[in-house]
Amino acid sequence: MITLADIEQARKNISPHIHRTPLIRSNSLSTITGADVHLKLENLQKTGSFKVRGAFNRMIAEKQDRVIAASMGNHAQAVSYAAGMLGKHATIVMPESAAMVKQEATRGYGADVVLRGERFDDALSFALAQTDAAFIHPFDDDDVIAGHGTIGLEILDELDKVDAVFVPVGGGGLVAGIATAVKALSPKTQVIGIQTESATSACRSYRGKRVCEHVPEHTIADGIAVGTVGVRTLELISRYVDDMMTVSEDAIARAILLFLERKKLVVEGAGAVTLAVLLEHGNRFKTKRVVLVLSCGNIDFTLVDRIIL
Repeated sequence: MITLADIEQARKNISPHIHRTPLIRSNSLSTITGADVHLKLENLQKTGSFKVRGAFNRMIAEKQDRVIAASMGNHAQAVSYAAGMLGKHATIVMPESAAMVKQEATRGYGADVVLRGERFDDALSFALAQTDAAFIHPFDDDDVIAGHGTIGLEILDELDKVDAVFVPVGGGGLVAGIATAVKALSPKTQVIGIQTESATSACRSYRGKRVCEHVPEHTIADGIAVGTVGVRTLELISRYVDDMMTVSEDAIARAILLFLERKKLVVEGAGAVTLAVLLEHGNRFKTKRVVLVLSCGNIDFTLVDRIIL
């Protein structure tokens, strides 16, 4: 199980390779929701998502020069980019349902892309079966989790007396890392994981205290459409996360549009769930100082057209 020391070491490892992303207060979203809203802009991170943090931390220690990963898109781009920067060759397995923009971006970073299955779990099974490259897990890996936890360090470096940090959850690597860091440095700060109602393995597992599979339904938050939470991540979530909540597809769509209209920010569905929870459950957090982790911004713009229409 990772510790604060692991996360602090991860920050030293990856700082030459990533952005320290902005943390800004939003007057407009504070007015709309009634909370004191601050935004951690990981959608402005290299490759458009937080995933490079874990990818670099894992791959810096990897001795093999060939790596393989499975992803819906954001981890794919992160591993591809990190591999290129570190002189490694990456093969990325993606489900056939992965957004075309994410497939093309992954190829653009130099990786070989292999399409397998309709769901993320299909791609993951295929990648795990390969033996000629080091597997870079998208979430259930200590180095990956520690890399993601550096976001928690950055938030608390810049902001005092945070009441709650809202974190998107798919397989759980992001929330596990952030929660480990936040609870070590600010035990009274709540860490709340957010899932779409269409993909709820982590929420079910958190409440059931065991890993529970749940086949994701179609969702505009495809980046967190994971059918099975990680074993390592669930252990950390169970220990450090204060609550897990779900939000509707309609609230996610509204959040995407609000980010575009009010903040001029491109945030994909997986990253917009943190605002969506305030839109649906705002009374619970009125007057509270909250940080929304906007985990990713690699949106398929044909989706934006459909949302607007």
